[in-house]
Amino acid sequence: MPKVRSQVYVRVAWERMMHFHNLIQKGGCPNCSAIAKEFEVSIRTVMRDLDFMKDRLNLPLAFDGKRNGYYYTRPVDQFPQVPISEAEVFALLVAHKAIAQYHGTPFERPLGMAFRKLTGQLDRSVQFSLGNLEQAVSFRPFAPEDADLENFEILTRALKERRELKFLYRNLGADKAQWRLVHPYHVACVDNHWYVFAFDVKRNDMRTFALSRLRAPEIAPKHFTIAKKFDLNEYLRGSFNVFKGGDDYEVVVEFDSWAANLMRGRKWHSSQELTELPGRQLRLRMRLNSLEEAERWVLSWGTHATVIRPQALAVRICEAAVKLGDRYKALHEQEDEPVARHERAIPSSRTPSFITKGVRTARLVKAKTQT
Repeated sequence: MPKVRSQVYVRVAWERMMHFHNLIQKGGCPNCSAIAKEFEVSIRTVMRDLDFMKDRLNLPLAFDGKRNGYYYTRPVDQFPQVPISEAEVFALLVAHKAIAQYHGTPFERPLGMAFRKLTGQLDRSVQFSLGNLEQAVSFRPFAPEDADLENFEILTRALKERRELKFLYRNLGADKAQWRLVHPYHVACVDNHWYVFAFDVKRNDMRTFALSRLRAPEIAPKHFTIAKKFDLNEYLRGSFNVFKGGDDYEVVVEFDSWAANLMRGRKWHSSQELTELPGRQLRLRMRLNSLEEAERWVLSWGTHATVIRPQALAVRICEAAVKLGDRYKALHEQEDEPVARHERAIPSSRTPSFITKGVRTARLVKAKTQT
């Protein structure tokens, strides 16, 4: 008998055959008319399914005239396995690795169960050339966030049931938390951090809440409706990450050849435009509605990035550079506190010239941008 090819199947036909098989396994005696009516197809289509099951899958189907239906003439342990390609197995492996990103959330268990069900249908006799696939691919998220499972379950239940949610929330940099009453619209994992996008009832506007700063969530009895379909991509269109502002900036940053090698081939923002510069340098242009997240991102590149526009962002970077220079200079000048030689972050012989030059340069750039 020729080997079954995976491209022969379509989802609906496979569902019909699986359903037919399950009915027989449960002691039923299904016929073509009943299946055709249930799936809204012709009787001839179902008959072709049965021919495929008998001739290509070698299932022991026989017709019982008294019961007016089909049955198996011998026990069948399981439905024949679907042939699967090496590329499909590799895709399943990637999905399995990606599940690790949902550790500590209600998604972890159902995703793991779904993966085990899928892999349980694989033909164990098929050999692949990739060897041990478990060692071929991995996900290593940087500083993944541990989600509070109980809080996460309460939040997702409120979102599913469309009910108001009350919780204590501490804004970034704030000392005390405040009670917030919201209509939760969406939960997303952005840059390894979990966020809930919700309508704040008191402020009458959309807000973004970090789950790590959310405490004591309570589901309120009142239900809510979303006035229009919420589109997270549209909501965050002008955001660099998750922070949403109300301005409009054209951000232009130039990167030296070292940073350009890390910039190419990556999608940093939906509006980005990359321009090659002489010396294998690179210019990034994008439109943002706020500068807070862009400032931290540019600073993370150190001296490899230079802000060209807007002036407001360049001033922010200058001020940060001055503060850093003053801070490390002050640490060096604390001669009254003995510090072991091996504990110094910067050798004392280099500190004065290094810090003085950096602070002087930063202040000079800041003075120029303010004129």
